[in-house]
Amino acid sequence: MTLQSSPEVHISPQTLLPPALRAWEIYLRDQGRSSNTIKAFMGDLQLLADFLPPDQSIGSVTTRDLNHFLQWLQNGRGVPCSPKSLARRITSVKAFFRWLQKHGRITTDPAEKVLQQSVISPLPEVLTAEEQQKLIQAALGMRQARKPDARPYALLTLLLSTGIKKGECLNLSINHIDLEAPNGPVVFIRYAGSQNRYKERRIDLTADWIESYHEYMAQYTPRDQVFPWSPRRLEYLLEDLGTEAGLVKHVSFDMCRWTCALNDYQSGMQPDAIRQKLGISKIQWREIGLKLRKLAGDITES
Repeated sequence: MTLQSSPEVHISPQTLLPPALRAWEIYLRDQGRSSNTIKAFMGDLQLLADFLPPDQSIGSVTTRDLNHFLQWLQNGRGVPCSPKSLARRITSVKAFFRWLQKHGRITTDPAEKVLQQSVISPLPEVLTAEEQQKLIQAALGMRQARKPDARPYALLTLLLSTGIKKGECLNLSINHIDLEAPNGPVVFIRYAGSQNRYKERRIDLTADWIESYHEYMAQYTPRDQVFPWSPRRLEYLLEDLGTEAGLVKHVSFDMCRWTCALNDYQSGMQPDAIRQKLGISKIQWREIGLKLRKLAGDITES
């Protein structure tokens, strides 16, 4: 959809910010952007609308106005604004004014010269090779106990070998696992919403995991979900494994995901193959790839 074909509102340089924002919201919905993305964009731009004079038109907004707005967010609003939130709000402002100029509603983009502030969060905590082995041995002990329990082993080794997220693990259905795939057993990661289709993927499964999976299925006989327990229950399983293995680290889904990615990186897997295995976009990979290189010691923290 273009602004010219939009029946909802006619935008010109004299249009005030609120109706222009409503038009942008309609455009974002028509483009299939997720409700969370739209909510974040509109929340950020509503702050700008609150800051600027109510009678200021979009065509009169200057780079200086936007810089004053960003200074106000950091120092004058009276509400903490983290570096990550500030970076996101700058992105929202830039996207909005770039859209207006692209469709000929303003002649110049006042946000073009506003400096983008990229924020990289701290490096995640990962498991060393020795710690992974201790965890696997602890899970193996439970699997081979007098009253055998293959669940901890199946959960842990699935996370360390596939790098799937907690939500993906919880949504994993038995029919998402194909043990008869032509090139070997795989797990399919599925998403319900069309906006998350790029996250869908297939990941190879190891022979070792398949063996533990069969044992687990025989012991628990789940009917639909592979792991039909609450998120907290599965988190406790990982924490208990860490305790059993004598680790100080708080073992979590996220730690296993990062550990898997780092293992793949250090094994020589191509970056784009890691990105696709994790189910992330090329934009997200910029930060994640940088973190993996730092975790591997290929580059040092500045």
